[in-house]
Amino acid sequence: MQAFCDAILAGASGGELAAIPLPGQYRAALVRRDDAGMFEGVDSIAKDPRKSLHVTDVDVPEMAPDEVYVAVMASAINFNTVWTSIFEPLPTFGFLDRLARESRWGARHALPYHVVGSDASGVVVRVGSAVRNWKPGDKVVVHCNYLDDQDPSAHDDSMLAANQRIWGFESNFGGLADLTLVKANQLMPKASHLSWEEAAVNALCNSTAYRMLVSRNGAQMKQGDKVLVWGATGGIGSYAVQHVRNGGGIPVGVVSSPDKAALLHDLGVEAVIDRKAAGYRFWKDEHTQDEAEWRRLGKDIRGLVGDDPDIVFEHPGRQTMGASVFVCKRAGTVVTCAATSGYMIEYDNRHLWMKLKTIKGSHFANYREAWDANQLICDGKVHPPLSAVYPLHEVGEAAYQVHHNLHEGKIGVLCLAPEEGLGIDDPERRAAIGEERFTAFRRHGA
Repeated sequence: MQAFCDAILAGASGGELAAIPLPGQYRAALVRRDDAGMFEGVDSIAKDPRKSLHVTDVDVPEMAPDEVYVAVMASAINFNTVWTSIFEPLPTFGFLDRLARESRWGARHALPYHVVGSDASGVVVRVGSAVRNWKPGDKVVVHCNYLDDQDPSAHDDSMLAANQRIWGFESNFGGLADLTLVKANQLMPKASHLSWEEAAVNALCNSTAYRMLVSRNGAQMKQGDKVLVWGATGGIGSYAVQHVRNGGGIPVGVVSSPDKAALLHDLGVEAVIDRKAAGYRFWKDEHTQDEAEWRRLGKDIRGLVGDDPDIVFEHPGRQTMGASVFVCKRAGTVVTCAATSGYMIEYDNRHLWMKLKTIKGSHFANYREAWDANQLICDGKVHPPLSAVYPLHEVGEAAYQVHHNLHEGKIGVLCLAPEEGLGIDDPERRAAIGEERFTAFRRHGA
């Protein structure tokens, strides 16, 4: 893969890249099937990705007609990589085995190892015989919606497909590697004003936030909507507040420290709640929530923006869902995509049905939504919340940081790119947008 890296850095043409022989193997971050039981009996938070994630050489898989090989310059850590690395809630090899039963091409994925990673930026180096819109030399980012579009359930909204999967989590050959194999309908253009690592961190979280808030499949946010965003400096919350502001909404960001509050203010968010300073205790004990605390939160929100939130951008799950349902405006929407504090949810249903509120589930994004969200990145309307970058050989430490919430925004991972700051093809556009837009999370030490 070094020949591809050297050629890309030298500005090689697509024809020159296509002429470079593919290697038999490539470097990848993976978990091993034989290790799936290594954390049995260990508390979740004590499970250590540094022990289970390995970086080693693996064989290059065969390419199907509708697929491409991408030389990966950079990737990113998402929570699904953490889940894979700690084999929780279950080992992902079961996903690979089910995919293997679908077809000959699916059978490639059931291996003794799982190459992980659901984000990537890089350069196309080979295309399958059925690929029309992409060619070697194209600079791309990869979104993670992996599906077989021959199934009728995959059309209209592909996230409703019976066989919809997340690439690098429910499929093999993910993006935390020097090479990846993806379907052509996972590709999107790389923003020319971003470095490889800045471009790599966006697709999963930005697309997820876009569908939740903007799409007709989500909350369909409109101008003037007040939107409560939990974890507003986190991986998806940092995109959510940008989409709210871009769409003429009013974000109310919830964070957990003065430094994070200052970061939000730097991003243009005026209404900020420091939940630790406020000292909310939504649970009296393991089984009992405290409605008085919900009311206190609601009062604090109204004190900032004058009304209850039309939309609650919910992803912590168990710790906050009761409060989210309560504070949401009459006939408002709680849209949820995760449950990082626990997925067994409790809330007072009286506040849902009697005030005509809606809880809307959301999961990643279809190709149209991901493309539109990526266009906002390319247009410089949404910016990557990059807070740290690790080399691929330290992927275990990067995943550990995410597992323990020791970071804000997104953590990038350099794959083929030998250093940060490479891949910026339009420095004039970057300067016009403002360098400070791309360094906010690092300036604040998030």
